[in-house]
Amino acid sequence: MNKITIFKVAISLVILFLKQEVNAITAQEIHRADIVIYGGTSAAIMAAVQSVRLGKSVVVVSPDIHLGGLSSSGLGFTDTGDKSVIGGLSREFYHRVYLHYQKKSAWNWQKKENYGNKGQGTPAIDGNERTMWIFEPHVAEQIMEDFIKENRIKVYRNEWLNRELGVELKLGKIISFTTLGKKKFVGKMFIDATYEGDLMAASKVSYHIGRESNQVYNEQWNGAQPLVFQHGHYFKNNIDPYRIIGDTTSGLLAGISGKQTILKGVGDEKIQAYTYRMCLTDQPENRISFPKPDHYNPLDYELLIRVFNSGWNELFNKYDPLPNHKTDTNNHGPFSTDYIGMNHDYPNASYKRRREILKAHENYQKGLMYFMATDPRIPKNVQENLNKWGLAKDEFKDNENWPYQIYVREARRMIGSYIMTENEVLGKKEVPNSVGMGSYSLDSHNVQRYVTPEGYLQNEGDVGVKAPKPYGIAYGSIIPKKEECLNLLVPVCLSSSHIAYGSVRMEPVFMILGESASTAASLAIDNQTNVQDVDYAKLKTLLLNQKQRLNLQD
Repeated sequence: MNKITIFKVAISLVILFLKQEVNAITAQEIHRADIVIYGGTSAAIMAAVQSVRLGKSVVVVSPDIHLGGLSSSGLGFTDTGDKSVIGGLSREFYHRVYLHYQKKSAWNWQKKENYGNKGQGTPAIDGNERTMWIFEPHVAEQIMEDFIKENRIKVYRNEWLNRELGVELKLGKIISFTTLGKKKFVGKMFIDATYEGDLMAASKVSYHIGRESNQVYNEQWNGAQPLVFQHGHYFKNNIDPYRIIGDTTSGLLAGISGKQTILKGVGDEKIQAYTYRMCLTDQPENRISFPKPDHYNPLDYELLIRVFNSGWNELFNKYDPLPNHKTDTNNHGPFSTDYIGMNHDYPNASYKRRREILKAHENYQKGLMYFMATDPRIPKNVQENLNKWGLAKDEFKDNENWPYQIYVREARRMIGSYIMTENEVLGKKEVPNSVGMGSYSLDSHNVQRYVTPEGYLQNEGDVGVKAPKPYGIAYGSIIPKKEECLNLLVPVCLSSSHIAYGSVRMEPVFMILGESASTAASLAIDNQTNVQDVDYAKLKTLLLNQKQRLNLQD
């Protein structure tokens, strides 16, 4: 082969390579917006709506097909706290719930006058404020979809961030991110509104997982909390943990981490338990019997028999009523729907591993209901009452009537410009530059189930300490440190200690912070500044004009 031929071949190869590169770039969809929101939660939807109202182009990139997060996935018995500090778009959501249930057509399984109007510390229907705080899952989802449609918001569903290589950073800013579906999203400002904080983590922003030691932030209720019993989620009697009672060589029952001496206030990398908030009904025409899960082993629920045998009888205490003979069914008692200790690796896990964890939680919870409905050792009166209940046929219809979203009570938490702690929640420390308010108790579910030094079974991690009054949530807690990222806001996995997050992590608050995050992002765009340099006085004025509550004086 002579030199001319070699040169022609080389030129041809270069041209072929360039064509392939051009085709690859062409094949990748590129979408641009002023504000790019990652997540399909209630915070994401409110952030998107507010972006449009402030005249910004916006796109929502949602790993979820169904929008609204937990608000649309069974958590209809709203954790309101002090509802007077819920303002802005969050209150508008609950006003739309109210309007829905004013229609006669909304009451298809129950007459409105027969609904008990029970809420969580407040009436479900507040006629004076024209709000309703309790609702069916499909109602919440429809309202979320209405928000999207009315504001002509573009949503890309089932699009998952490429966590390894998808985020493009330059000079401290996110330029774009790419999904596993090969879509690229370019923006001026970015909001991570996921429960997991994946965009935040992929953008190299600092975060924490687990319980900090009490010494880190001078707290009392962070860290491990052995023998702290502030709810009813613990073993009140001595329960033997072994497969064969009294035989320590027979092995532990399922779900027990082992014998431990746990020191109070010590930090660890463990997180509070997750659950699915099932929507159950006792309406025969709308009821589906509890299904047998894919992997069912009655031995996984042996401990429950011992709990019943100890005299416990509170099974139905958290079948909180929703309209139309339905429930928001929450964990209650020492052995319940929380799959304690089985989620500790979830926050940083790969997508594949997360799917395994979610499936294990689903199997556990379905198996629990099936076990109680069918096992002959369950007390007869309990079993008869349980079998009056089942999954609601008209909820989650494309998911075998099972909630779309697990309750991620806690995952990653950003270490941002300001860190919320129990001292702010309990009123011991003033909050600078508030962008919303919380009011719920310091609330952590159990973290682990272990054998005490005395040889008996116990749960650990459950805390419930009332906040004396509503408190502000600092702007600095939803933005990263300036040296880490200049154009990202994080309204869900915000900067908070474990125990303070137990108060902040309520759906109305996430909506509030989503709206505040998009307002700050819009200001940053208008003033061509970083999120850390937003003029708080201007931000406060905008938020108050949006009827947000920032402190008790506003």
